Parts: sequence; C-alpha cells; structure tokens
Amino acid sequence: MATIEECRAALEELAGRLASAPGAVREAAAQERSVSCHVTDLDVTFTGRLAGGRLEVLDVVRGRPAESFRIRLSTTGDDLLALVAGTLPFPRAWATGRLKLDAPLRDLLHLRTLL
Repeated sequence: MATIEECRAALEELAGRLASAPGAVREAAAQERSVSCHVTDLDVTFTGRLAGGRLEVLDVVRGRPAESFRIRLSTTGDDLLALVAGTLPFPRAWATGRLKLDAPLRDLLHLRTLL
C-alpha cells in the first residue's frame, strides 16, 4: 500500500511534468481551478490549485475536506502511483471505476488534454 509521502511525491512529479509540458497541455491547465485528490485507502485528500499551466499541491488533510473543489479526483494510493508512472492508463482507470473524476463538463473537456 502506498504511503502519504509516496502519493505526495507522485503528485509533485505530475506537477513538474505539467510545468514543463508543451503548449497545448499547458493551455489546458491555464484556467485557475481548485483541485482535490482523495486517496481512498489512506483517507487523506491532497488539495491544490491548477493555474497558469502549473499544478500546486497546497495541503493534505485527513478525510475529505469541508470545502468544495472545482475538480475532484478520487483513487487509491497504489492506483495514483500507477497513473503517474504510466503503468495504469487513465482511460482504463476511469472506465473501470478505479479513478473517479468529478468536474464541470467544460473543465472535463479541457482536462482530457492533460490526462
């Protein structure tokens, strides 16, 4: 089972990749959005912001945060690590329910470029 530190490192790696991504991907991340990633098996949620082509992980809280986030992801720690490592394709994770993504339709259309 993945640890909180491993999950944070995976999200930081994803943030680094996004910061150095080509123009079309960075454009998709240009809109400012609040983001949360709930790691179900650890019952922690990483919170952050997506803005200016960058993802910034701001905090980690136990359980689900009280405030609402515009883009909400939910998965297990091991699946998060596999998604970031590229061993679990996003479409398969999403189609099989291993990854839940909740966001307005317009944001989902922009996010498809990122994921």
